[in-house]
Amino acid sequence: MAKKKYKPTKEISKKENAEVEAEKSDEVLEEVDAKKVKAEKKNNDAKADKKKLKAKKNKNDKPKRHYGKEVVSELKKVNWPTFKNACKQTGAVLVVVGVFMLAVLGIDSLVAWILRLIAKI
Repeated sequence: MAKKKYKPTKEISKKENAEVEAEKSDEVLEEVDAKKVKAEKKNNDAKADKKKLKAKKNKNDKPKRHYGKEVVSELKKVNWPTFKNACKQTGAVLVVVGVFMLAVLGIDSLVAWILRLIAKI
């Protein structure tokens, strides 16, 4: 024959439920605290790495003495226009400047003429 299990009353089960819930919440809090500790450790490690890089960088901050050589090497990489293209582009710029100069001169002359007419009256 199987033994009958003891069934607790509702009051005991409520107390047990409360204890179980308290234990669960404590476990959750411990997990959260552990995650926070890990995150802080990662942040501290990252800060330490940054400090090491800064220290390393400061050691290598000596001015370069081959500035002229670097400039020449960069200028060699430039895609220079041909003489024909440079002349065409210069001509286009001169034409646009001339057109705007004539427009400003025309507007200035017109305003001066209108002011002279008003001054005569």
